[in-house]
Amino acid sequence: MTFGLIVVIALLVGMLGVPLFAVIGTTALASFFLNDIDPSAVSVEIYRLSSAPTLLTIPLFTFAGYIMAESGAPKRLVRFADALMGWLPGGVAIVGLVVSAFFTAFTGASGVTIVALGGLLYPILKDEGFSEKFTMGFITTSGSLGLLFPPSLPIILYGLVAKVDIDELFKAGIVPGVLLILVLALWSMKNGVARTEKVSFDKVELLASFKACFFELLLPFAVLGGIYGGITTVSEAAAFTAFYILCVECFIYKDLSLRKDIPKIIIESMTLVGAILIILCCALGLTNFLVDEEVPMQIFEAMRGVITDKYAFLLFLNVFLLVVGSLMDIFSAIIVVVPLILPMAAEFDIHPIHLAIVFLTNLEIGYITPPVGINLFISSIRFKRPITELYRSSLPFLFLLLICLAIITYVPALSLLWVK
Repeated sequence: MTFGLIVVIALLVGMLGVPLFAVIGTTALASFFLNDIDPSAVSVEIYRLSSAPTLLTIPLFTFAGYIMAESGAPKRLVRFADALMGWLPGGVAIVGLVVSAFFTAFTGASGVTIVALGGLLYPILKDEGFSEKFTMGFITTSGSLGLLFPPSLPIILYGLVAKVDIDELFKAGIVPGVLLILVLALWSMKNGVARTEKVSFDKVELLASFKACFFELLLPFAVLGGIYGGITTVSEAAAFTAFYILCVECFIYKDLSLRKDIPKIIIESMTLVGAILIILCCALGLTNFLVDEEVPMQIFEAMRGVITDKYAFLLFLNVFLLVVGSLMDIFSAIIVVVPLILPMAAEFDIHPIHLAIVFLTNLEIGYITPPVGINLFISSIRFKRPITELYRSSLPFLFLLLICLAIITYVPALSLLWVK
């Protein structure tokens, strides 16, 4: 009864158009008030989270990603990737997939990737002969690729909320992430064979483009090498990344002005970080109440008669998360939903690392899931296209990603390949 009343309160507050953190915060306060529970225990959880060393990585990696998106890095990296793979059938599209994944991994926000790379990739793909439908679906989909690759913000946030080793999550996401890109690359090659003339490989252009983006290409190797080589922690790698990319873009390439551009980038990037943190604090109250009241276990008991094994549970979880991913941004979904599904997944003996990758893959696909996947609306606004056109354009890509999701879900070895 109380739980139902709490849901009604959340819906009523949400219908007033107030921000998400206010909806969650109001619902949490109502939950404690209706049950006559002292909410002071939540402050302990907030302190525990705020004192976690890895929390610092969120603003640092976000700042670095925004600097790269605002600089000339997208053009330089696209040029190099084009010289490296553009001669393949559909090679330009493969270039777009790789570069988009790179940017999304560092920014953690697909909207930034679509805005930063969409306008750059659109004319290139059209010039190569790809159809309007393919191009729009491609850009919309590629905007969320990379969320499974380090140093992805959603991975870090998931690790903090679920209390899972972030280094292990970084390793676990690599193979599933490569699978997603590989499947979409094959689809791009299929379209490229029919529509694109073959371009010869140019060693001179490859060398020139490599030199042009040399310092930016070093970054992922330095970050990952430092973390997995035992040289730096994740937090130290984040600090290095922010400082390194600031120096590269402001003093080596001189794309950005330290006085004119960097303050604006700081405001934009920290606005995203602030939104994540305020949602996190408000959500801790609600999830703490739900866990204390054993709501996850009550849901589990209600499901027990219908769902009898972990494979059926995983199917149910996928459907549920696809809906969540299409309705909520990935950061809010992680903060609100993860504490609820963890105990249920444990009852079905699902490995916490595998669960994390399934969770993040679902939310990545949720970005392009109709009717309200956020990438669909971002592309609609960015390219001034009707949202229904984006639905149709993204459907082939959505179908392919769902196939990949099924493989990732029911072949846990892909996620656990490099996990101890």
